[in-house]
Amino acid sequence: MILQSTESQYELLRLIRKEFPRADTDANGRRRVFFENAAGSLVLQRAADAEAKARIDCSANVDGPSWESKRNEEVISEGRQAISDLLNAPNSNCIVSGESATSLLFQLSYAIGKELSGKENIVTTDYEHYANISPWLELKRRGLVKEVRFTRFNPNSAMLDLSHLESLVDENTRVISVSGVSNVLGSKTPLDKVSRIAKGVSAYTVLDGVHTVAHTPLDVQETPFDFVVFSAYKLFSRRGSFMYGREELLRSLKPYKVVPAPEEPPSNWEMGTRDQSLFASISAVMQYLDWLGSKVEPQVREKIGAYAGRSRLLKAALTWIESYEHALSVAMLGGTQDVEGLSTIAGVEVYGITDLAQAHSRVPTFTFDITDANPLDVAKYLWEKHAIAVLAEDHGGFYSRTLNTYGKSIAVRASPVHFNTIEEIGMFLHAIKDAARHFAPST
Repeated sequence: MILQSTESQYELLRLIRKEFPRADTDANGRRRVFFENAAGSLVLQRAADAEAKARIDCSANVDGPSWESKRNEEVISEGRQAISDLLNAPNSNCIVSGESATSLLFQLSYAIGKELSGKENIVTTDYEHYANISPWLELKRRGLVKEVRFTRFNPNSAMLDLSHLESLVDENTRVISVSGVSNVLGSKTPLDKVSRIAKGVSAYTVLDGVHTVAHTPLDVQETPFDFVVFSAYKLFSRRGSFMYGREELLRSLKPYKVVPAPEEPPSNWEMGTRDQSLFASISAVMQYLDWLGSKVEPQVREKIGAYAGRSRLLKAALTWIESYEHALSVAMLGGTQDVEGLSTIAGVEVYGITDLAQAHSRVPTFTFDITDANPLDVAKYLWEKHAIAVLAEDHGGFYSRTLNTYGKSIAVRASPVHFNTIEEIGMFLHAIKDAARHFAPST
């Protein structure tokens, strides 16, 4: 833990939670623990306010002479620069906006597909979200690539098998596309190693950062992926998405577009009129992270190197978040003062890293089952009996391929983030112990 004392930790978390109007209670006033952040995080008050203000004040479209039109253009430009600073991108022309991460990944796959002959292959992983699988399978369906190859992960360690990934890569590999963090297991992908493997065969590198940006700092110059995609609503904002692309690739690739649209990035990649409120909202998220970075910068100074300006504060904030969330993971796995950890509660099976010594290789996203219990019933029980908001889906396995490795199609997922507390982890663990007893087979 990088906070210096329990008192300072408590005060900082109190200030952080004030930024999220629904951190303690839902809209009906019910006190609850919100552990559904992997499906969509709680929204910052300042992000919601900025979105509403931009919607009302800047409703005139761009390219007009009015104040509203000019302000619209400024809001969009400010949002691009904010994302550029977050990722330490060379400039804001590298930042493309879209409807969703799925739509941007499809758009990227279609553009890359125009270069392919049908003999190439694409390498991804067995713990991907389908947003980072289906676009590449579509190229195979259309005969534009020969094969999509899936890198396995070790079901016991929950870590990607890099030796297997390297064995799948050959001179015909055109794209290597991976998640920075698994949205089911919480496992971190060793991105520097994946990048080196890809560059060895001059393959495009694509990073699904949807489950990464809220948990750990990303630097597209330090870890040089060609493309990075993430969703704003997983980063305390509203629906919408962004993609970083190396500027020379954004220029050389040929995305689908309407004839009058500009030929230059980022506008040539963006379909239709931009939504200024998306850019306003994400700018407000960066303002919040600026604030958090200013609070924690002295504690992480040795870890943020030569960064300067807003990039330095954003790096400080995400570095602190990563360290604090490590403490959440340790508490979840190892328990709190009065309750044992998730991995040792009888009747609970955890999918993902459970070794406390390896907790630095995961984020606090925990997928699990209770023996002989329907995951949907477990999620319902936790909500109705204990006011714990977690997620189980009756389709799609969190839209991920991951559970196939375990022979499962459905499980329960709890996903705290940095505004959650150790006390909430304890409440959750007590609730899981009760649920395990409740669903235990009668003898």
